[in-house]
Amino acid sequence: MALIRIRQDEPSRHWPLLRRNTSTGEMAYYRCYSPRPLPLAALVHVAGQRWKIEESFQTAKGQAGLDEHQVRRWRSWHRWSTLAMLAMAFLAVTTAAEKHRHPTPAGLIPLTINELRRLFDALVAGAAATREHVRHVTQRCRRQSRP
Repeated sequence: MALIRIRQDEPSRHWPLLRRNTSTGEMAYYRCYSPRPLPLAALVHVAGQRWKIEESFQTAKGQAGLDEHQVRRWRSWHRWSTLAMLAMAFLAVTTAAEKHRHPTPAGLIPLTINELRRLFDALVAGAAATREHVRHVTQRCRRQSRP
């Protein structure tokens, strides 16, 4: 990490933060702003949160349909986004609660948001969760857990 002041007239307000990936050598650049001086570790921590946020948005797009609205007006977009984020929160909280309540049996992968959404879709969409469907899901989880 490198930290250099951008503007000399405003001490400790604007900082470029450069990060080099040690395995690929790829450089990442961040422009940081703080009304008061912050230690380098705090800026690095905040920059590191970006990955988690982007990953959460990608998951919400794939699992809760966050990106499936055709924007016409602000109100409709706001409602759609709110419902999609609520659906994503439901999936995340339910997955975490089930992992806590029922530990993963040996030979299976832990319950994921993707798998919970598939099971929920099968339950709500009217696709009967027959023994064949449950067997198929269990076999898929066993195959995925193999190294």
